[in-house]
Amino acid sequence: MPIRNSFDEILLQLIRIGQPAQPLFPRKVLFWGERAGEISSYVAGWLAGKGIEVVVLDGANRFDPYMVSFFARKALISPERLLKRIRIARAFTCYQMAIMVGERLNSLLRQEGATAPPEDRWVILLGPATPFMDEDVSEREVRPLFERSLKKIEEMALGGVPFLLFQPNGFSDSKRAYLLKRLFQFSNLVWRISLEDQEPRVVLEKKIADGRIIS
Repeated sequence: MPIRNSFDEILLQLIRIGQPAQPLFPRKVLFWGERAGEISSYVAGWLAGKGIEVVVLDGANRFDPYMVSFFARKALISPERLLKRIRIARAFTCYQMAIMVGERLNSLLRQEGATAPPEDRWVILLGPATPFMDEDVSEREVRPLFERSLKKIEEMALGGVPFLLFQPNGFSDSKRAYLLKRLFQFSNLVWRISLEDQEPRVVLEKKIADGRIIS
């Protein structure tokens, strides 16, 4: 039976998971489906509003700072205050994404001026598979680059860095639909985003509990 929750409920659960006193599991949470880009921007603002510093790595070119401002107005917080807690880096090709994850992400987490230690910051990966869908890049290059990126994320997650992955739709007609399946396998929690009466709803599709996969 699918489990439906409001987004606020899910985010509050994730914050509790991210606290040092809680287990490191789960540290890799995937949201996929409709309006993933818009929702990831709202989530960045929501986290910043809770005093959490966020690094956004945007591979889908869909991060919208106006959604952060929208949340700020809703929460009666200065948009500038929230945006200062969010660092954004963009990757337009699979090569750039692999370099960002493999080499630059640690630097962004430790960037001068941040007030929280790296393990207390959150990473939002927007469109982690999107740059790898470029069919001008050969399959022989795509698979190892993608797997190398996932391996790096796994290492950092085991080190205590929480990852939220937001993957927009667009895989159904692609020869690389397997990328979404691989993200599904890789993630500890998977939520599917759908629209109901123009409001986003999320359904839990996968959960790992005590080493067991529940889906």
